[in-house]
Amino acid sequence: AGLTRIGRIGEASQFLPADAILPAPGQGALAVECVADQVGGAPGLASVLAELDDPFTRAAVTAERSLLAALEAGCSAPVGALADLQADGQAVTEMRLRGVVGSTDGSTLVQLSTTGPVPASSDAASALGRELAAEMLAKGAAGLMGERAL
Repeated sequence: AGLTRIGRIGEASQFLPADAILPAPGQGALAVECVADQVGGAPGLASVLAELDDPFTRAAVTAERSLLAALEAGCSAPVGALADLQADGQAVTEMRLRGVVGSTDGSTLVQLSTTGPVPASSDAASALGRELAAEMLAKGAAGLMGERAL
């Protein structure tokens, strides 16, 4: 995305698929913020901006960020997460959340995933991330990060 933004995507020598390396949690998601009670601001700006919200993207990013938070990983921890949507024809039916935690030298990985119905609420998306994180911690993810002890 960064290379595209600066007009240098043609210089990329290789594109890495998510199956080869998961991105950091929340990568590629954009957020727009505004002051809710701005003096002299446009009335209803928050409601206008809310129309830009995509519920599927919000559920995916919430699940990814919840996984990261439940792992209690810092910004330098080798953690990847990707929630992607599975469609059945025209309708989105399921969400798959994949997570990986690696040792700092990359020699050991804990990789797990879960698939289920698209979360209908922020709480459900957060729960999905926490559940996968708990499974990863049970498989030894905490010891790999070196930032957290059980």
